[in-house]
Parts: sequence; C-alpha cells; structure tokens
Amino acid sequence: MANNTMVSRVENDRVLVLERTFEAPRELVYSMFKEAEHLKHWWGPRGWEIPVCNVDFRPGGVWHYCMKCADPNQGDFYGMESWGKAIYKEMVEPDKIVYVDFFSDAEGNVNDAMPSTEVTLEFIDLGNGTTKLVNRGVYASAESLKAVIDMGMMQGITETWDRLEERLNALKA
Repeated sequence: MANNTMVSRVENDRVLVLERTFEAPRELVYSMFKEAEHLKHWWGPRGWEIPVCNVDFRPGGVWHYCMKCADPNQGDFYGMESWGKAIYKEMVEPDKIVYVDFFSDAEGNVNDAMPSTEVTLEFIDLGNGTTKLVNRGVYASAESLKAVIDMGMMQGITETWDRLEERLNALKA
C-alpha cells in the first residue's frame, strides 16, 4: 500500500522538495500532468475549478490556466480567479517534466511582483504499479519561497495532490 502522506523539506533555503507515493503506474501519473483533460479534474485546492486549461506540452510550450473558487463556503475566496502560466523546458516521458511556473493574468502576461518557480517533476517507478512523485521547486530566494508558503501553498499542494490521487483512483476503477 502506498503512503499517501506528502513529505516536504527545504534545501539551501530556497528549494522546496515535495514527495508523495501514488498507487498508480508511472505512465498514468505522468499523463495527469501533460493532458488538459486530466488537469481540469484535479489541479488546484479543494473547492477550486479549472475553467481555462490550455496545454501545449512540448519544450518551449505554454500551459496557461485559471483556477476559480467555486465553493461559497470559502468566504472571500468565493468567485476569485487565480491565473497561472507555465513554460515547459524539458520532458522525458515518463520520467521527468521541467517547467517554470509563473503567476499571470488572463492574457498570459507574467506577474513579476509574484515569485516564479522552476519546477522539476520526477516520476519514479517503484514497481507493483506504484509511483513516487518528487516535485523540486527552486525559488529565486529564501524570501520568495517564504512568500508562497505564507500564501498557503502547502495546504493548496496537499489538497491538489489529494485530488490527483482521487482522479487516479477513479481512472483505475
């Protein structure tokens, strides 16, 4: 049985490493990150939807998306939109995806006032249809990393990966 607890650690004050094991084949876990049809079902914290999700999955390609809070129980967040833009740098299917993640607006203009992250996703086949996902996020500074943690990013990524696990389970059923 996979351990669905996320493990996190900070390296060199500006690198956040997140790890979690999923009971799903590596190829399936990888596909969750490259196809808009999958991302729309699980990306973002609970109560948030992805009404816009455009993926051009190739080096130099862009993933532009909007997360919108659809849960009225989330108070002031209800109805809020958060736009993101990722620029893909490298992909080695089914082992690795590297991209730079930015906050953006609806037109895809990068918000330079918010921290960007270089993300490396590693998909490690543990055998028996189990995959360890390692997310290494490199920030420009310790202050940038602290800023996203202070925004609630750890809760958000935990809920996002919980939703990923639920999507994987639904596809395996």
